[in-house]
Amino acid sequence: MAEFRLRVNGQDAVVDVPPATPLLHALRDELGLRGTKESCGRGECGACTVLVDGAPLLSCVLLVDETVGEIRTIEGIAEENLDLREMFADSGAFQCGFCTPGQITRASALLQEDWPKDDKSIDSFVRLAMSGNICRCTGYSGIIDAIIATARRRGKIPGHNR
Repeated sequence: MAEFRLRVNGQDAVVDVPPATPLLHALRDELGLRGTKESCGRGECGACTVLVDGAPLLSCVLLVDETVGEIRTIEGIAEENLDLREMFADSGAFQCGFCTPGQITRASALLQEDWPKDDKSIDSFVRLAMSGNICRCTGYSGIIDAIIATARRRGKIPGHNR
């Protein structure tokens, strides 16, 4: 066991875990932040996505002892992304909801980026950015629609119609 200091959702935290523990397990088991989900455990599905210094990373393959920076989980970004969460609901972007925290977390990072000015590039831009997050229920159209609608509301793509 070893003690690791983390900055999670704006607060300092200490976890006492074996070296090489996945960040996901420290967040869920040690800090009680259960919004971040484990699905594949191999960094292939995106359910465990967290933000580290604003970058979406897969916490099931990111080790606690290699994590440097401000960690933000779905619990830490939920309020500032209320509009995105509402659009997910309005667009039918989730069914079982298991992948939703990872989808929202990755989408929130995407909404901070510069977006293409060419309307024809918007859909492929979002699909490529979200391609690391797997959903086995929705078929993705609702997810893409929700993200684009939120981007439109936030002024990232003024005048874009889907």
